[in-house]
Amino acid sequence: MEHQSAFIAIVGRPNVGKSTIMNRIVGAKVAIVSKKPQTTRNKIVGVLTGQDYQMVFLDTPGVHTPRNRLGEYMVKTAFDSARDVEAILFMCDAQRGAEQEDMDILEKLLKGGLPVVAAVNKTDAAGKQKSVDTAQKLIDAGLECAPYLISAKTGEGVDELLAALKQFLNPGPRYYPDDEYTDQPERVIAAEMIREKALRLLMEEVPHGVGVSVDSVKHREDKDIVDVSATIICERATHKGIIIGHGGKMLKRIGTEARKDLEMLFGTKVYLELWVKVEEGWRDSVRVMRELGYE
Repeated sequence: MEHQSAFIAIVGRPNVGKSTIMNRIVGAKVAIVSKKPQTTRNKIVGVLTGQDYQMVFLDTPGVHTPRNRLGEYMVKTAFDSARDVEAILFMCDAQRGAEQEDMDILEKLLKGGLPVVAAVNKTDAAGKQKSVDTAQKLIDAGLECAPYLISAKTGEGVDELLAALKQFLNPGPRYYPDDEYTDQPERVIAAEMIREKALRLLMEEVPHGVGVSVDSVKHREDKDIVDVSATIICERATHKGIIIGHGGKMLKRIGTEARKDLEMLFGTKVYLELWVKVEEGWRDSVRVMRELGYE
């Protein structure tokens, strides 16, 4: 059988489960997940490889009304990613329902001319009736096919969704090796893992103005240990104090939690050194954004 491939962009508002669904489909933790909106800031590639096919998923930042240069970059990245693909997976949150912001995004995607498959996520939390009502609103907005009711968290309905996306496979090559599930460099993945732990542990104490730069990754020659040095960037001195915590306890917690994921990433013991740096207004700074990989 001729080999087939497809690129699928995952688009939707913040916190609708785009990263969770990609991680589940790919079968590996490719994109970080948190309850905070706008967790994903860059386009992230996840690769699903079968015996005679390969599907490349593009997890995109949540589409929102930007308030700074970083937000503008994120929204542009989302829509740019939804251009040169075989199909778009539009995600909607059943708990929140199909709101005007969802409709605006869907309308823009449908006008783009590419096939759009919709998924109503978080059905396990929203319940059947609210999920069905949300799906109906999307149908009324012009979808050709009924949305799939899924739970990216439990896996319910995901097999049916994946089967629908496979219809967009076309004759094409393997773009990535069989054992590769993302194209992100180790340093980028490491930075995202640290940022995920910071987001989860800091909760509402520090807003979204947290970035992570991995300054160095060194494999020791004499021991099976990887030394990682990283800097957490925040916007205010008060945020720096919160991130470090009393007696350095919070920073230590972030490091301890991140180290677990890093050791799985590198397949060996990791010595992690964390620093905290204040860069006021960095989300509007081209220099800092470039340093963090938001270009």
